[in-house]
Amino acid sequence: MSINFNQACFQTSAATLEDCPADSAGEVAFAGRSNAGKSSAINSITGVPRLARISRTPGRTQLINFFLIEEKKYLIDLPGYGYAKVPLETKDKWQFELERYLRQRDALVGVILLSDIRHPLKKFDRMMVEWSKQSGLPLHLLLTKADKLKRGAAQNTLLKVEKELADFDNVNVQLFSALRHVGIDSTRKVLTDWLG
Repeated sequence: MSINFNQACFQTSAATLEDCPADSAGEVAFAGRSNAGKSSAINSITGVPRLARISRTPGRTQLINFFLIEEKKYLIDLPGYGYAKVPLETKDKWQFELERYLRQRDALVGVILLSDIRHPLKKFDRMMVEWSKQSGLPLHLLLTKADKLKRGAAQNTLLKVEKELADFDNVNVQLFSALRHVGIDSTRKVLTDWLG
């Protein structure tokens, strides 16, 4: 089965689990800290510029955004975790809904976790890896902004992260750069396998 990612389109935004589309037959969530590059990754993977809104201000994505890539199959842009210039009350509400979505959404088949290669495996990233193991869902870690490091340094970081996650048999790691189009084909293959 192949997916025509270029046909991706924005479908809806959900503020709560109850607002999520009822017809979903499969979805992959993109998770990561604020400013890890989720929106850029979604745009480059689908090949649809400006599909997901990119902002220089961390914490811009405040809803669960659904992008339809095939009938009843979605890519999900989750609110960023961590740094965001929003009131604590708002941040707590996002986190509550984010956790509900991850724990209770039956259509969820896998998570693409994005982590800035210059600061990999922060506290939230580790929590997501642990959660994916507990829930039995596959997790594919993209070390984003790989273009910010020299090739040797990027490879060293990749090896170090792979070693650190060696005990997690549900986790795969790869380098990714939306800017230089690094890792797009391999990420598409993962998505196709999961959503197939």
